This record gives sequence, structure tokens and C-alpha cells, in this order.
Amino acid sequence: MLEQLDDRYATALILNPIMSASELVKAIAQEFGLPVNGLDRLDTIAVINQFLLQQVERQKESVLIIDEAQDLTDELLEQVRLLSNLETDNRKLLQIILFGQPELRGRLNNPRLRQLRQRITVRYHLPPLKRQEVIQYVQHRLHVSGGNGTPYFTQPALWRVHHYSKGIPRLVNAVCDKALLAGYVQQRKRIDFRMVGQAVRELEGNINA
Repeated sequence: MLEQLDDRYATALILNPIMSASELVKAIAQEFGLPVNGLDRLDTIAVINQFLLQQVERQKESVLIIDEAQDLTDELLEQVRLLSNLETDNRKLLQIILFGQPELRGRLNNPRLRQLRQRITVRYHLPPLKRQEVIQYVQHRLHVSGGNGTPYFTQPALWRVHHYSKGIPRLVNAVCDKALLAGYVQQRKRIDFRMVGQAVRELEGNINA
């Protein structure tokens, strides 16, 4: 997504939001390239606000992206809500995108966060991949990583990947990575049902099972 945004957009990307509210505000400012060392939270927000106003004058957009947002405390989510209040008479100054695991949906449904929830204009929940989608996903990842038909997963192996992962991309990645490593060690280009089973056992800590 970031690669698709051109120079009309200034972006701040927070990958690990486990911090205090003051640290979050400072991290956002630093991601925008703003000099805020030594400033307290209120002064830092003032610097961010001035920067956002300058962006509007230049007809540019500012986007804040927070990953692993399910780990944000209520205090941090309240700070995000306050940042969403930065605006002029006719527009918001900052677009905020929260990415998170399914737990984020439950967090946002908490009655204590209703003010934040009311400011969310678009929500999208990505459901688990279906079996055919897992097959296509694995084949696509192999292709973009330079694979030209090898290594490859057999159909039973892909069935086991889906069965274990329940279609959750992060688990698909983890089990396939382990299986591919096993194939590399064994100098085999064909990743079969047994090798995926070995990968599953290693992920679950049952190496000798």
C-alpha cells in the first residue's frame, strides 16, 4: 500500500504500538520527519498540527498507519481519537488507518471506546482464506519469491497447510516456511504431506511426535 502512495501523501507508519501515549505521539512526529526531541506531548501535538496544516496548504494528504492495533491500550486508543480531532473548518487533517488481528474488532466494540468507534468511517474484516484461496496464495508467494515451478507443494500438502492454518495467512506463512526449510535441508523440491506434518509438529513444539 505504501508503495502505491505517491509524493502527494506524507505517511507515518507505527509497527509496534506498545508504548506510552507520549511515546506514541513522539513516534508519529518522528515518522513524519518532525524535530520534536525534548518537547512534551502537548508541544509535540502542536508541531504535528502545524505540519498537517502545511500539508493541506500544499494540497497534500497525511496518513497515519498503525499496525498490530489490537495491542493498543485504551489510553493509546483515546490518543488516536484525539489525533483524529485535528481538523480545519471543512476537513480532517489526518487520515488514520488501524490494522490488527481479529481481537481489534472486539476492542473497538467496547462501550468505553464508543467515541472512537463513531469516528470510524470504513471497517473491513478479512475472513480466513478458503482452501482454494490458500492454494492460490501459496503458489503466488512462491512465484513472486522467484520460484519457477520449484519448489512446489503437492495437493495433499496444501490440504494439510489449510487444515492446520484454518486459512489464517500468518499461520500459512509459518508452516510453509518450515516445510520449505525442510525441503532445502533434504534437497527436495517436492514438498509433500509428510513434510508439512513435520513442519506442523515443529511449530507446535512436538518435534519428536
